[in-house]
Amino acid sequence: MDESLTADLLHNLCTATGRPTPAREEVRVWSMSGVERATFPDRTTAIFKYAKRPFDSEDQALRLAHTLGIPVPKVYVSAVREGRLGMLLEDLGTAFREADDLDGASAAVVVHSARTAPPLALLDEEGLRALPVRALDHLRALRKADRWAAEDTDDIEQALELLARAAPHRASGATLAPFGWVHSEFHPTSLHIGRGSTWRLLDFARAFTGPGLLDLASWHGTIEDPDPARLRAFMERYVAAGGTPDALAPRGELPAEQWALGWQRIWSVEWFMEQAARWINDPATDPAYTKVVRRHLTDVLRLLEV
Repeated sequence: MDESLTADLLHNLCTATGRPTPAREEVRVWSMSGVERATFPDRTTAIFKYAKRPFDSEDQALRLAHTLGIPVPKVYVSAVREGRLGMLLEDLGTAFREADDLDGASAAVVVHSARTAPPLALLDEEGLRALPVRALDHLRALRKADRWAAEDTDDIEQALELLARAAPHRASGATLAPFGWVHSEFHPTSLHIGRGSTWRLLDFARAFTGPGLLDLASWHGTIEDPDPARLRAFMERYVAAGGTPDALAPRGELPAEQWALGWQRIWSVEWFMEQAARWINDPATDPAYTKVVRRHLTDVLRLLEV
């Protein structure tokens, strides 16, 4: 990230709100975004969050979520300069405890019950079917740039071609309920639990309209092997918390939990490949990206029985 542009963004935000320049403390920073705690001379604090494209519209998603009754941090002020978003957000402080499965199920019910709105991108059945094709397009772009050589990634290409052929059938049922708001980064670390079990949902940079099951499938993360039985138990907890019973219905002639885990990982594969080709665009990261893409594709072929 360009530190001078980041500092200018913070200065502009403070000027817009009539506040002096704060002290800055890093909370979490990576190559495309950062979160800092801003402490002002009067000892009040706010969260300063900044991000590059394609994460530069999170302020809109947060404001829309708040309007629709989804508990999120308040956006005090935001601005975009040269494709960089800067926001001053409500500082929720240290979490009282970690979010558990009951918290996650309850929060997912609230998110998936919210009315959708045009600003959110749409991922319906047609969109799901296109994901393997889009990933193949990214692969071609990488090879055109003399990266991800055919002799080294032939297995990735073959897996994506198999998925592209199977996708029209396996994507069926995408618009079954819950279909609407999808947080897309739905993990325990994105759910801030305060005292009295009050909660706020963070990290709305990639929210979209689509199958809510993708949120449920992402809750336990993608580092460990996918566990359909564990997800089924979480989905049942989601229904018990007020989620639609249709969440448990088969789709694509597969059990709902298998379908969800498979498509969530295809969605991740396409995103990782887009990052490699477009947003990160750093050949030094290619070994890490090919490793995670290969692992996810192995899981997907098994989960979707391709």
